Amino acid sequence: MADRYLHFTGTAPGRFLTRKLGLPQPARLCRWSLETQSLDGPLLHLTAGDSAVVRELGAVLAATGLTVVRSAEPASRPAGIVVDATAVVTAAGLGDVHAALHPVVRSLAPGGRIVIVGVRPSADDHHQAAAQQALEGFARSLGKEIGRGATVQLLRIEPDAAASAESTLRFLLSPRSAYVSGQVVELTDAAPDPAADPAAPLAGRTALVTGAARGIGASVASVLARDGAQVICLDIPQSRDELARTADRLGASALPLDITADDAAERIAAAVPDGLDVLVHNAGITRDRRLANMPADRWTQVVEVNLDSVLRTTDALLDAGTINRGGRIVATASIAGIAGNTGQTNYAASKAGIIGLVRSLAPRAAADHGVTVNAVAPGFIETKMTAAVPLFIREAGRRMNSLAQGGLPVDVAETTAWFAQPASAAVNGQIVRVCGQSLLGA
Repeated sequence: MADRYLHFTGTAPGRFLTRKLGLPQPARLCRWSLETQSLDGPLLHLTAGDSAVVRELGAVLAATGLTVVRSAEPASRPAGIVVDATAVVTAAGLGDVHAALHPVVRSLAPGGRIVIVGVRPSADDHHQAAAQQALEGFARSLGKEIGRGATVQLLRIEPDAAASAESTLRFLLSPRSAYVSGQVVELTDAAPDPAADPAAPLAGRTALVTGAARGIGASVASVLARDGAQVICLDIPQSRDELARTADRLGASALPLDITADDAAERIAAAVPDGLDVLVHNAGITRDRRLANMPADRWTQVVEVNLDSVLRTTDALLDAGTINRGGRIVATASIAGIAGNTGQTNYAASKAGIIGLVRSLAPRAAADHGVTVNAVAPGFIETKMTAAVPLFIREAGRRMNSLAQGGLPVDVAETTAWFAQPASAAVNGQIVRVCGQSLLGA
């Protein structure tokens, strides 16, 4: 559904009126397209303190394809700013972060990207832990004030493994991450598996997307296919015709199947005799009611589709070896599972359960099967479902984030594709909100 307010604020009268009334002024986001595959402008690489990883990080930044500069150039507005704060270990050291960004933050181009690079807070050094945790509050706050469609993230890396950050920095410093802001991403030291063709990082890999007939699922399938994957689109038999049209459009295969069926995992395994490289759990339903008015069947249906089927099929496919080593599992959570939502105790419980699944399974799946497990947590995404929401509630959902607008299904899809890449081996156990930094939740 068209966002008429966003269109209005892009006109001269709209800008004047909304400025006078103090209303949100969302900037039109620059998303990936064939014509816009990268940010337009240089990447400013700054350092807070005496970093030991600056040289290695500089090489990784150069691999993003952006022109890296070490000092602000008056004639050029940076499209991105990366601040290496890995050496910040004291409260006083936080002043170096301020000193690095304060002179240049106003020069960031509209729709630009800021990434602060830190390390995990130490369990053995509470001064270091305090300083590094402070970066999270700093990044989230800067994301809420920077405006003009720009985003801010905190990336935590292992001190001796900056190379593992390449796929993540490529994503965060690109138009693909347009609706991701205020996020904290922690990387392991797992070595990346570079793609043979950066333009088709999923070439030669087989991906299955559940709930793929329409909406977010169809967009995920489309982006994975764009990135070279052979995609299998799965949805309930009742959506067979729409599923077939989606699959045909993408050159994919259609698998009409109820993911809650007892034999769902066996039928998926039979459809991929050479194994599966990417499994995307996107299928989900809502059956909203306040708890006092919610019959047991509405509770059970949501938990069964959104959570229990994910647990069962994931366990079965991992145990059977259907998911190949180097594989990726991506589940769909929601900010409702983080912040809660009136009338959605069943839905929020199921989506919070997905977060628990990811955090618990990710380290064991990597150790035992060589498979990463992550989740996207969408906020207000413009779909047929949100178009049916009453006007004032819909407008509140759109505006209550740092970017003051709803996201698109492709925003969720681009984040999923980043998780799915072979080069993203170090991205494991992460819950990344695709919500424009919603004002709800952490």
